[in-house]
Amino acid sequence: MNKQELIVRVADSTGLSRGDATRTIETLFDLITDALKRGDEVRLVGFGTFSCSRRKASTGRNPRTGEPMQIKESTQPKFKPGKGLKDAVNG
Repeated sequence: MNKQELIVRVADSTGLSRGDATRTIETLFDLITDALKRGDEVRLVGFGTFSCSRRKASTGRNPRTGEPMQIKESTQPKFKPGKGLKDAVNG
């Protein structure tokens, strides 16, 4: 399912217009993104937790030339599924 399909499903399930469903989904994504940028976690009990982790700077290799190169430190978003989601998928 892609973003547009999700919007259509939300609109159909809730009776919202597609415009309202689009704004709702976009707002949800923006709020999660903003919380992660601030270093906060987003916990949705039964669904999962969005968080970030830091990756240290390291030395890697250029795949084309094989030459060593520096990889900058970065922040990586993560998602850890909750028990409810795991049970639903495996159930």
